[in-house]
Amino acid sequence: MTDRILVEALRSRGLRLTAQRQLVLDAVRRLGHGTPDEIHGAVAELVSGVNITTVYRTLDLLEDLRLVTHTHLTHGPPTYHSADDDRHVHLVCRECQGVTEVEPALFDEAATRVLAEYGFSADVEHLALFGVCANCAIPPG
Repeated sequence: MTDRILVEALRSRGLRLTAQRQLVLDAVRRLGHGTPDEIHGAVAELVSGVNITTVYRTLDLLEDLRLVTHTHLTHGPPTYHSADDDRHVHLVCRECQGVTEVEPALFDEAATRVLAEYGFSADVEHLALFGVCANCAIPPG
């Protein structure tokens, strides 16, 4: 199925829809959150011949088009998700590597204070907070 939003975004830049671009966007949406390697794996399950470099380039383009966004949930590669998803901040457990999505509004007060005190407009949707989740914080026994 051709994505009308993708087609329009590409045309606005004088670009055309390719199968690879559609496949990468579809993979991001299917995975929910995915690293470039995971996205490449999801694409490779459907078609062969799309290399990892194409996936990286396509992800960069899709992010420029504001169709996907990324955050860093580990010290490794970024994790991408669809910009269609509800806005959220990631809470990442250092113990189990679980990720919990929370409303960005939880950080409104901090963002307002940072803006007032430093003149810095924070992009909290790009935020990943690291710590220990409730399940991992429970002492054994």
